[in-house]
Amino acid sequence: MKLQFEKIEPETGSSFRLMHHTEPDLCGVYWHYHPEHEIVYIPRGSGKCHIGRHISRYEGGYLVFIGPNVPHLNFGHGADLYSEELVVQLRQDFMGEPFLNRPELAAIRRLFEWAHQGLSYGEETRNQVGPLLMQLPALAPFDRMLLLLRIFQYLATTTDVTPLHADGVRFDLNPREQERINRIVRYVEDRYRQPIDMQQVADLANLTVPAFCRYFKRMTQMTFTDFVNEYRVNQARHLLNSSRTVADISYEVGFNNLSHFNKTFRAVTGQTPSAYRHELVG
Repeated sequence: MKLQFEKIEPETGSSFRLMHHTEPDLCGVYWHYHPEHEIVYIPRGSGKCHIGRHISRYEGGYLVFIGPNVPHLNFGHGADLYSEELVVQLRQDFMGEPFLNRPELAAIRRLFEWAHQGLSYGEETRNQVGPLLMQLPALAPFDRMLLLLRIFQYLATTTDVTPLHADGVRFDLNPREQERINRIVRYVEDRYRQPIDMQQVADLANLTVPAFCRYFKRMTQMTFTDFVNEYRVNQARHLLNSSRTVADISYEVGFNNLSHFNKTFRAVTGQTPSAYRHELVG
């Protein structure tokens, strides 16, 4: 599986990102990593768990806390039709660099350090923490933050936890490299609809074009061209839920050739755009 770097932006007015999915992910296998910690809560359903070196299958629900830059598979892959998933993604310094150094947060600080292994929680903790997590989407930002701290404190102090020993593979990016990658990703986000100028991208990284190509492959395990194409395909997935033609969508997301779009879409998703749309709309 190709490892992908995922760029995560907090929600507007929030210091972290919260997502609630009520149906299985139809985007295919997504083996990825990101600098953010991640809580994944699945109140029901079954599926595959692949975090770092750890591979297992969950049944009847799941609750896991994953540290930064630990590769993992999207939990919607292989999930049954009745799956539901709540995800919280945040940086360790989401409340400021010195925040976790406060003595009152010693247990949470240890939790964040331990999360590099991947932490799976048992049924007792899921029954306690799960309903709290499910309250988060409906809360105002301040109340959401307070409840999230309570959740972390519970996760930090419960004994109903199993380390997954998943940290055999990690991609630690220092702040300078994270910012460099972020500049490149922002460039693609802003200009993916038009031809990408490789020289401009290399200039953003303060590298020559050949050096940039080697750098990007080393940092993300994929070529820059593949990254751009996958980003464009991901944008096309959203548009395929509309009534626009496949040809129109292909040009909208930056492909100047319909045949190339179809071939690339299939390579990324395992489906043609038409088949993906049919599955999406049922």
